[in-house]
Amino acid sequence: ALLLVVLGLGGAFFALYLLYQYRKKQRFEQIVSLPFPDEYDAILTLAPHFGRLVDTDREAIRRSILRFIHTKEFIGIGIDVNDEMKVLIAFYACLLLLRKNAPYPYPDLATILIYPDSVMIKQNRTDGGIVTNEEVAIDGQSANGTVVITWDAARSEALQMGPDNLILHEFAHEMDFMDGEIDGVPPMEDEHYDAWIEVLDREFDTLGTLVRNDAELGKFNLFGPEALLDEAEFFAVATERFFGEGAAFREDFPALYHQFRTFYGIDTAELFT
Repeated sequence: ALLLVVLGLGGAFFALYLLYQYRKKQRFEQIVSLPFPDEYDAILTLAPHFGRLVDTDREAIRRSILRFIHTKEFIGIGIDVNDEMKVLIAFYACLLLLRKNAPYPYPDLATILIYPDSVMIKQNRTDGGIVTNEEVAIDGQSANGTVVITWDAARSEALQMGPDNLILHEFAHEMDFMDGEIDGVPPMEDEHYDAWIEVLDREFDTLGTLVRNDAELGKFNLFGPEALLDEAEFFAVATERFFGEGAAFREDFPALYHQFRTFYGIDTAELFT
């Protein structure tokens, strides 16, 4: 009798799961069939990366933007959320997934919190074994199914082709965490894993040595000492540079550029230069 109860409960849960997946698929099909608003297209013309995409990629990313906007909750903190915020955030988030064949963009992400400017958070800092709690200003954060974006920094960087892009940075963290760990190694095919680790660690360690020795950074100025927090931060900063300074990235770090081009499937030095 107990076995029958267990089997019955298991069957019920399985049926509910199938129903959930069916309804989820239906919802996404409905979203995909929606017309792309003209006002969204007008906003996309402000993003320099969008104008460099070929027509097929533009159409693909429009579909991804609709899926993103209709499945995430945008919440303004001290600021009213508008279409420009939604479209620019969704565009750069989906640009990272353009070659990833991801029908459900960032499935574990539920909420985007948008602040007008920098946010003060409490953070523990360890110095010589002594842990202190201090307040620091941040422009963005990614954790626990939520991305925090400060709009003053995000908007100015999204509207120009340059080394810094807060939206790309935070969603690189989201990609990194898709395998359950935020460690600078996003999910990838097994055959690429060892080369990724070898090249990323080598450049990260070299930057660390230069900073610790107070040496001239030279070509590592492309990343800067802020990328040295950990491997996850290095990956996020390098993602910004890959999409915003692709030509310099390829010239100074050809092996690392190859890894990023293989991972993202985009030759940014050619496309966005």
